[in-house]
Amino acid sequence: MTRDPKSLIRIARESGEDSVAEPLDLGQRVRELRKERNWTLEQAARQAGLARSTLSKIENGQMSPTYEALKKLAVGLEISVPQLFTPPRAEKVNGRMVVTLSGEGQSHATATYEHALLAETLTRKKMLPYRARVRARDMAEFDGWVRHDGEEFLYVLTGVIRLYTEFYEPVEMKRGDSAYYDATMGHNVVSVSPEDATILWVTSLA
Repeated sequence: MTRDPKSLIRIARESGEDSVAEPLDLGQRVRELRKERNWTLEQAARQAGLARSTLSKIENGQMSPTYEALKKLAVGLEISVPQLFTPPRAEKVNGRMVVTLSGEGQSHATATYEHALLAETLTRKKMLPYRARVRARDMAEFDGWVRHDGEEFLYVLTGVIRLYTEFYEPVEMKRGDSAYYDATMGHNVVSVSPEDATILWVTSLA
């Protein structure tokens, strides 16, 4: 039985809440774009070539702008018209944080690894961190290469490991060594130290 990152990723995603897109409020979007530039209504209206009262009504949802007005707004804000209807991709900082103390973390054991999920209570994560105890001592213990979507970061915490990848020569790594690789490339890890090695894995979920 091999490590199955897909199952860990599925667990992480299932622990989050479904995200439902909210309809865009054009007036609020225009107001946010204006405030991002630290412009007053007068400054923004002058920049866009619109009357202050017109811009105020747009921001407050009291009128639906014509396409010509939208073009003027976009030019004034130095963006494209579609960007007026596109919410910012980056979420605002909301101070999310979770602490996983030593010894904590949901365990998932297999014949080759023993995983402990970290930050498991945090929903909608963009990366999946987990600590792994490497039990495998030989590639023959695996059913084949492990592959999954995304990118992966590996950091050796204790012991010595050998990182096998599909397109590179095996690499022996000790405490403090790290690797960052495309997880769609086949990869497996074995411990070459007398004791089971431990590593930190961080897998992208996006």
